[in-house]
Amino acid sequence: NFAIVLSQNGNWTEAEKLQVEVVEKTEQTLGPAHPDTLISMGNLALTFRDQDKWTDAEQLQVEVMEKTHQLLGPAHLDTLRSMGNLALTYQNLGKWTDAEKLQVEVMERKQQLLGLAHPDTLRSMGNLA
Repeated sequence: NFAIVLSQNGNWTEAEKLQVEVVEKTEQTLGPAHPDTLISMGNLALTFRDQDKWTDAEQLQVEVMEKTHQLLGPAHLDTLRSMGNLALTYQNLGKWTDAEKLQVEVMERKQQLLGLAHPDTLRSMGNLA
């Protein structure tokens, strides 16, 4: 979406405004627990992270992770992605224990789902290093 392009080009303020609008409209149209709404919320959280708004990113990522877990289950790749994103935010906040716990869980589940040689599994292993 255009907000992601803005964010990738360093236009974080504009990206954030657009992402907030997307989240609001998606929630109104599809509901707060729809997968597309959760993706939009996750994108907004990443925009917060790009701006060093770690607390805002953390709050939104916790919500996305919990809702994704409830909706799709603990072994769904979207759930694992949301957990990994939150773990990286925890690392930047200095919450090392929380970050490690999530990263280990993500890595173990990806090993089970995708195998040891899959790029996503390897990336998860690298995030633990």
